[in-house]
Amino acid sequence: MRTHRGSTGTPRSSGFTLVEVMTVLALLGILTAIAVPSYQAYRDKVRNRQAGMEIAAMSAAIKGWQLDARSYPNALAEVKVATPLDPWGRAYVYYNVDANGRGGARKDKALNPINTDFDLYSMGPDGKTKSQVTQKDSVDDILRANDGGFIGVAADF
Repeated sequence: MRTHRGSTGTPRSSGFTLVEVMTVLALLGILTAIAVPSYQAYRDKVRNRQAGMEIAAMSAAIKGWQLDARSYPNALAEVKVATPLDPWGRAYVYYNVDANGRGGARKDKALNPINTDFDLYSMGPDGKTKSQVTQKDSVDDILRANDGGFIGVAADF
């Protein structure tokens, strides 16, 4: 900090006042409050997209298995997929509708199964799910529906 003489001859220090420091800190706080949620929303979008791509790849592998074996696998482990965990670190959920019946299948708002062959989905960021995809716990799930015609967030289905 340098000092120099003012017009009255008394030493005066040049530096930041408390008001200036508080103003800068307030601006930094505001910018952080804007940036952090935007960054988190971006990361969620990337994870959703990643889960959708992995579900599409696993779905193709399951379809290939079905062509060779003439039936769908009983478990996802039989297919030996490269990514058994979703972007949130939880296992993808697989259900063979063809072999196990529609009772345990995921359902739409009208309680109709969303797939006739197999269900494949991630429980999404919250890790919670219900069989009906319109339920509060399921709207953030990343799923495969319409026998592979739709892959995305359950809220968009």
